[in-house]
Amino acid sequence: MSTTSSRRAPVTSAADRAPAAPPAKRDRTHYLYIAVIVAVALGIAVGLAAPDFAVELKPIGTGFVNLIKMMISPIIFCTIVLGIGSVRKAAKVGAVGGIALGYFLAMSLVALGIGLVVGNILEPGSGLALTDAVKDAGHAQVDAEAKDTTEFLLGIIPTTIVSAFTEGEVLQTLLIAVLAGFALQAMGPAGQPVLRGVEHIQRLVFRILAMVMWAAPIGAFGAIAAVVGSAGLDALKSLAVLMLGFYVTCFLFVFIVLAALLRVVAGLNILTLFKYLGREFLLILSTSSSESALPRLIAKMEHLGVSKPVVGITVPTGYSFNLDGTMIYMTMASLFIADAMGTPMSVGEQIPLLLFLLVASKGAAGVTGAGLATLAGGLQSHKPALVDGIGLIVGIDRFMSEARALTNFAGNAVATVLIGTWTKEIDRERVDQVLTGQLPFDETTLLDEDESPHAEIPEQGGEKELARA
Repeated sequence: MSTTSSRRAPVTSAADRAPAAPPAKRDRTHYLYIAVIVAVALGIAVGLAAPDFAVELKPIGTGFVNLIKMMISPIIFCTIVLGIGSVRKAAKVGAVGGIALGYFLAMSLVALGIGLVVGNILEPGSGLALTDAVKDAGHAQVDAEAKDTTEFLLGIIPTTIVSAFTEGEVLQTLLIAVLAGFALQAMGPAGQPVLRGVEHIQRLVFRILAMVMWAAPIGAFGAIAAVVGSAGLDALKSLAVLMLGFYVTCFLFVFIVLAALLRVVAGLNILTLFKYLGREFLLILSTSSSESALPRLIAKMEHLGVSKPVVGITVPTGYSFNLDGTMIYMTMASLFIADAMGTPMSVGEQIPLLLFLLVASKGAAGVTGAGLATLAGGLQSHKPALVDGIGLIVGIDRFMSEARALTNFAGNAVATVLIGTWTKEIDRERVDQVLTGQLPFDETTLLDEDESPHAEIPEQGGEKELARA
């Protein structure tokens, strides 16, 4: 009997131990995101049935997005410090940054070009009337926030090291993190204790983020209900051509341009990558902010097999400079407004305006409504006569903001894989294992359990992680 039990015990415990853990994790998180989908549907229903009440729910959605945003600065700081601090050659970090900025500029121009072509074909603003109320709404957007290029560049420098975190400015945090990473890199072995401390802080921050995510259904319900309640069906019907044209343009850009780049450069199917990032897309759709998924994108790209320096530099920088969706939006919105006001622009007028908006848009990626404010500020500076027409799109900006955010997020996810491939800082074998489900993402910690960033691969990003797996 003892022999039988001694035989059975190891087999039973091994069988229980192997399959038990992963299903438990998957089931819990699946329930969470199913709840988000249900909450979005309920929010739409409440927004249509009781619009006045639905508008009052806006603080719920805003509160959830603010909970996510409060985690962004520490996550970016930890990720970049650990990534740069673990690389022996500073030149590698500079190479990654240079390739990233060059790619971002090229893709922004491509997005502008696609928006220009579609906007000129559709001419969506023809036939709309411009009232005094619409003019006032347009000017209100300009007064809200308008920065010139000099102010934007000076704004990258924080008042103090601490204020970079307290003010929630992504580029300020990026600057401080890069400086700290290079300083720790120069310290050599003496900097290792600091890197270990930053690693523990990163684990804490990601654990807090995982806890916050359980509030996602409530936040999604409040955000969607407020949007539907404030805009209503009438606004959507009157501006359906612009919305449809914008959504189609974003779709073509993602599934033709980005998909082709990802296939040719990295040999990956974009649908497979998007399936891996499905929960992040759902989160953006429900909150209308790509910033809400930034921390999870960092964690998932590292888990995918892209090295920490590439993720740490590409993702935060991309959120300010790789604004594919925002570029398309500004192109089509500018043409829409010009047509609606009965003063269509020639191609010679369109190109200088859009190049100006290309510069003015930097830093407007993650915040809901920032694209509208940037468009208003750009038109005020470059072509003031068109500012009156901004009010025409205020009612549907939130719905267009969702497409902007989804496109921006998709562009940054693809950019991270592409830049990792170009710099040979991606573990292709691990990528295949992750995308086929052999190495599932840990939704509880958002980090690999045995991950040790301070001891990360100095030269090649994913080999040690693969060996540990």
